[in-house]
Amino acid sequence: MTFPPAQTLPENCRAMDEVRAEIDRLDRILVALMAERQRYIEAAGRIKPRAEEVYLPWRVEDVVAKVLAEAEKQGLSRAIAEPVWRQLIASCIEHEHDIWALEHAGGERNEATG
Repeated sequence: MTFPPAQTLPENCRAMDEVRAEIDRLDRILVALMAERQRYIEAAGRIKPRAEEVYLPWRVEDVVAKVLAEAEKQGLSRAIAEPVWRQLIASCIEHEHDIWALEHAGGERNEATG
């Protein structure tokens, strides 16, 4: 996947039009990356043999810890990174439950798992 480079670096922005154009460019990249992540979530829902394996608290904490370590390296505020990823993970778990149900339970969502 190749993404378009920035036309104006943040430190060189002098007008809000430049800032908005770069934020829009980044949003398109983030959507593409999230769509790719979703495809892996769907693969997990297809591969996991039991619904109980869709939500694993230890895995959630492992992902968040790795994200926070990378956020610190990249200069991303923990106050942005942690809630964004926790919501992303929660939404992905819900989607994975739906995929699991479609793949393993004849298309009916298991009410006990959400």
